[in-house]
Amino acid sequence: MDIKKYALFVDVADTRNFTKSGERMGYTQPGVSHNLKTLEDEIGFSLFQRTRQGIVPTSDAETILPLVRQLLDANEVLEQTIQSINGLQTGRITIASFASISRNWLPPIIHAFRENYPGIELEILEGTADDIVSLVTDSRADFGLMSRSHTESLKWIPLYEDPLMAILPKNFCPPSQTSYPVSDLTGQPFIMSTNTDYDVYFALESSGVKPRIQLSSKDELTVIQLVANNLGLSILSRLMISGVSGQIQALPLDPPYSRQLGIVLRPNMSPVPAARCFLGFIQELLPKLYTI
Repeated sequence: MDIKKYALFVDVADTRNFTKSGERMGYTQPGVSHNLKTLEDEIGFSLFQRTRQGIVPTSDAETILPLVRQLLDANEVLEQTIQSINGLQTGRITIASFASISRNWLPPIIHAFRENYPGIELEILEGTADDIVSLVTDSRADFGLMSRSHTESLKWIPLYEDPLMAILPKNFCPPSQTSYPVSDLTGQPFIMSTNTDYDVYFALESSGVKPRIQLSSKDELTVIQLVANNLGLSILSRLMISGVSGQIQALPLDPPYSRQLGIVLRPNMSPVPAARCFLGFIQELLPKLYTI
């Protein structure tokens, strides 16, 4: 069994592009085609087909794809365990994360980790809560950093309580106002951040509030710019507005709401040694960087 052929198969299934996968994995396009054809001959069925939407896995390929991901995951555990015995000199970690976490938490943690383990390669995949759950469940990421909403199928390690804030145009409320009643959002034009949809919807529904959702964006920085230009109000977390709060007015919600941030892992499966080491850095350094 040539594990590299299976890794190439999974990468093409993800990119849907022979050229892009070849560049990522060090093959020419003819090399990609040759290796996949060899793998198809070994297993006895076609892996990809060309459609109007481009290259897509066949139904047989879709059937084995989760098993191949598990195989690659187990192989990575084996290789990194051997490397850890020899000093954890090389390896790879894939982290699925909210953009606000990768922007605010990860840079200093990665810097400290790299000083100790310069040979470990890291990849960060940003997405919504559903994206991160899918990436971790399907073994495309070693672990995720996200809020707790809809993570019931995964192992949860809590890290941080992140307050939700009312995001308002500058000078929307008088300087003396110290909080913003959630009930005041009723009927207001509202900009929804789809990265916090579960947490924000919970706060709105719990308060019986129905704002007029007129705009939505996956990027909280875009939401901030929309609010700053008087296009509506929003709710974001304190971490999301870190470093850019001067562009808008941000007030704690009344009653208060928050999202719990933490680590998600596949249940009943130990992370690869490099990932376990990185998780240790997160749990050790985060309390020193932020008030938890």
